[in-house]
Amino acid sequence: MSLHSQIESLLKEHFSPQVLSVENESHQHAVPANSETHFKVVMVARALEGKRRVGRHQAVYGALDEPLKQGVHALTLHLYTPDEWQSRESGAPQSPPCMGGSKTG
Repeated sequence: MSLHSQIESLLKEHFSPQVLSVENESHQHAVPANSETHFKVVMVARALEGKRRVGRHQAVYGALDEPLKQGVHALTLHLYTPDEWQSRESGAPQSPPCMGGSKTG
C-alpha cells in the first residue's frame, strides 16, 4: 500500500472526517520521480473540536506514526472543525513553491 493510501486510511479510521484531502506534493520538490516524501493534508473533523492547533497536530502525528517513519520528509496540516471550515471562504491555503534543495537561486 502506498504511503498516500496509508495516510488517507489512518486519518479516516482515527478521525471520521467530513472533509479529507491528502495530496502528494513531492513532485514540487527536489526528489526523484514518483516519490512519497511531501504531503499536504486538509481535514475537517468533529474529533478536532476542543483541541488547540498543537493538540490537533499531535493527534494527527500519533495516528500517522508508522507512515511518518517510512520516509515522509514534510507533512503540511490544515486541520479544522466543521464550524471553522464553514466560516472559511477560500478553503485551505495553497502550498508555497519549493525553494530548497537544487531549486535555490
